[in-house]
Amino acid sequence: MIEGHCHCGAVHWRFDPPIDGATACNCTVCRRYGVLWAYDHENEGAHVTGATAIYRRGRAVEFHFCPTCGCVTHWRSQQADEQGRRRLAVNLRMAEPGAVAAIPIDHFDGLDTFTDLPRDGRCVADYWF
Repeated sequence: MIEGHCHCGAVHWRFDPPIDGATACNCTVCRRYGVLWAYDHENEGAHVTGATAIYRRGRAVEFHFCPTCGCVTHWRSQQADEQGRRRLAVNLRMAEPGAVAAIPIDHFDGLDTFTDLPRDGRCVADYWF
């Protein structure tokens, strides 16, 4: 289990399953936020507590941030899947560095091709330290 929270501590998240990759996306939103995502489903592997404000991008994704300190904590799909579940990704940059340092980076081209790109051997620690 890995936990994270915004700067002021009002919004917390917990990610229960092992994290096999942190996604760095280059879309117009993610590159501005500077986030690293870990994905699961809301209230299955990913759990969030605390009141958030929302920025909705189109009809697919809503980005959640703390209304007090402004940290982007997670995104949530606006539509449920066939099983009634909503995809959710937590921002690994809200975790303590040591807890996520060894997680490999996955690259996603959200700007042009909307495809996963090959891993380049870097991990979260290479982005922080």
